[in-house]
Amino acid sequence: MTATEHLYLDKQHPALWRAISGLGLKVQEAAEEAGIGRGLLELLNVRISQINGCAYCLDLHVRKAGEEGESAQRLAVLPAWRETALFTDQERAALALVESITELPDERSREHAEAYARERLSADAFSAVSWLAVTMNAFNRVSITSHHPVRRTRP
Repeated sequence: MTATEHLYLDKQHPALWRAISGLGLKVQEAAEEAGIGRGLLELLNVRISQINGCAYCLDLHVRKAGEEGESAQRLAVLPAWRETALFTDQERAALALVESITELPDERSREHAEAYARERLSADAFSAVSWLAVTMNAFNRVSITSHHPVRRTRP
């Protein structure tokens, strides 16, 4: 292998990839048990991937969000979700929480985001959304580090 060849972390250590993928499935189960639907999970995955700049994960999760019924309008304005009335209180709380976990702002900002989310999410939903953020951030880093390609789709 030369220094210019991409090393796909998921291929180099498939057991580790299976472990993180298994964690992702458990997080999805916990979220669904807490009343967080697949559509919101995908919306959160998109937002986290936008913040991290993960093209591969954006391509994947925007498609999955669409399959779950997410509108092109809401996906288009997602980076500015605070400026619209297009998102529910639960969605806003979850978005605030995943942004805080992804960006790791100063303590006061984190506490504000957490308090906002705790007022609107059950303890189980708060925990599941937090685990989703932790896990999606890990997936983003694997894909970014591996330079996973985005394949052109046919029109």
